[in-house]
Amino acid sequence: MPNKVLKREYRVSGERIRVTGGFCTALHLRDCRRKCRVENTAVTPYVSHMSYPEDIQDMIDDFAFLTDWEERYMHVIDMGKSLPPLDTSEKTDAHKVKGCVSQVWLVSRVEDGKLHFRGDSDAHIVKGLVAVVLQIFSGRRPAEILALDASAILGELDLAEHLSPQRSNGLKAMIERILSQARALENS
Repeated sequence: MPNKVLKREYRVSGERIRVTGGFCTALHLRDCRRKCRVENTAVTPYVSHMSYPEDIQDMIDDFAFLTDWEERYMHVIDMGKSLPPLDTSEKTDAHKVKGCVSQVWLVSRVEDGKLHFRGDSDAHIVKGLVAVVLQIFSGRRPAEILALDASAILGELDLAEHLSPQRSNGLKAMIERILSQARALENS
């Protein structure tokens, strides 16, 4: 990855920060935020209306670091590339998410009372959206999953307004499938 001059604003611990210079060779935004020299500015602090688990807040901070939709779009694709592919034997109708234009498969397992999800898609951007959804929900107890407000989190990521209606419907279908599994496990 080539060095990139950083002239951006982002949030750290609820406060807006401006990168004052330097180069970033980090492969992940979280590492980039840690490596780069930053200083406080007079920008009005950003205060989230919700308190999120740390891994979700890290993802929100990663997206906040990116200043335009094209950068966010590429980050979503990169997130998808980091997902391990599902085995061909797992790409069955039982795992296929209905309501997605692209093919999407979600596989779940329960371990220690927590739902763990893996997913895949045949489209790069959709695979990235799968990665976002897995970041939000995977590895949590059913009650935790049901308590999360996916719409609010996606709003914090500023994704929804930039997705086509078909992709938005597919995203909702993925989330509904996960919520349905969490409800079924919670009620069993």
